[in-house]
Amino acid sequence: MEADALMLSRIQFGANISFHILFPTITIALGWMLLFFRLQYARTNDMKWMVAYFFWTKIFALGFAMGVVSGITMSFQFGTNWPGYMETVGNVAGPLLAYEVLTAFFLEATMLGVMLYGFSRVPGWMHVTATILVAVGTLASAFWILVLNSWMQTPVGYELHDGVVHATDWGAILFNPSMPYRIVHMLLASALTVSFLVAGLSAYRWLKGDRSPAMWAALRTGIVAAALLIPVQIFAGDQHGLNTLKHQPQKIAAMEGLWETEKGPAMVLFGWPDEETRSNHYAIEIPHGAALILTHEWDGEVQGLNDFIGDHPPVAPVFFGFRIMVGVGFLMLAVAWFGGYLLYRHGTFPLWFFRVCVGMTFSGWVATLAGWYVTEIGRQPWLVSGVLKTADAVGPVGAPMVATTLAAYLLTYAVLLVAYVTTLFYLARQAAEASQRDGLDEAADQGGLRMAVRGIAGLKGKSEGLK
Repeated sequence: MEADALMLSRIQFGANISFHILFPTITIALGWMLLFFRLQYARTNDMKWMVAYFFWTKIFALGFAMGVVSGITMSFQFGTNWPGYMETVGNVAGPLLAYEVLTAFFLEATMLGVMLYGFSRVPGWMHVTATILVAVGTLASAFWILVLNSWMQTPVGYELHDGVVHATDWGAILFNPSMPYRIVHMLLASALTVSFLVAGLSAYRWLKGDRSPAMWAALRTGIVAAALLIPVQIFAGDQHGLNTLKHQPQKIAAMEGLWETEKGPAMVLFGWPDEETRSNHYAIEIPHGAALILTHEWDGEVQGLNDFIGDHPPVAPVFFGFRIMVGVGFLMLAVAWFGGYLLYRHGTFPLWFFRVCVGMTFSGWVATLAGWYVTEIGRQPWLVSGVLKTADAVGPVGAPMVATTLAAYLLTYAVLLVAYVTTLFYLARQAAEASQRDGLDEAADQGGLRMAVRGIAGLKGKSEGLK
């Protein structure tokens, strides 16, 4: 019964955080893309940038609201399902979570109203400033959360007294060994998620007949941003892997499906890891590939899972999650680079490429979730590496109750996710119809800002006056 309750509690928290992470993954980078649109308008006085800004602020606001609500639900589970977590590491986790609320959430929530509704009500410089502060707030929020998560992976700067963690060096806690790599990797993942979301919804608008300058501006921005960022992400991922090999070799061994410690191990492109036989079935391998990637040496030595029996994560989810993340990442690379080539040579795309972009709209979500599972499942059986095991933190709630609430969560999240995705495509379709019906002015109206871009003096005079 206890084992069932533990597994169900893990699944429940995994479902909560999986749903929650979808929305910060969008808002973190979308805030900065909105700032880019706003600064482009301030620089050029070209209204297409503000029309794009108006449309995407609605997506940002919706994602912000969903992230707040799902985050509150997730935080409740620290008390209901995992009381041992805060009892043991609350002296570190509590302040970091509080800093996130005080320095990031309040900043975002305060400035969001000005960003959404202040274009025609405040001076241009103030509206730009509000957009900057919202973008900075999303970044600060990500910083504090990733500091805590990184510290759980590579804890330093603490000491134990009677089984309770006490901070001894906040500088070491904040800049723990894996934090710089994890935060760069996650921020780039957010940027790529948003790039493909923007490109995908813009391509959907094109397929619905939208040929407006604002749609093209957003589509080109998404494709170019993805083409530039994904090589950086590949490099950052490589560096993150080297850091993980140093501090969590058992996680790397699970990712690679490597059972025995070897010099010059092969890279398993595909296989079926079997923990009972401690081997991979149907393996397709590249000789010395793992050694080259992980140690940058032909005969570099890599520890295998058999060195960590009883203290390594479940292999299959980590193994397959890593391959899903990498596979989707290279698919994103191919689409972004080919899209950049088409823009450079032709300035537009064939019909099939627009459809591909629509199909890739949520590819960033897939890659991010797969990577997140690798990170979190790869830490097992530890909740805080070397400090607190997951089994020691679970609460006394029985398996039947956990199963009931898990079913309720899954049903609620499925409905909300369908509603969210449906709403995004509805907004895109609405913007496309408005663009066809009334042109640029009416498209801007769909952002709820009619008075900002229309007036007695006409569109040109209005935009000049507001700049």
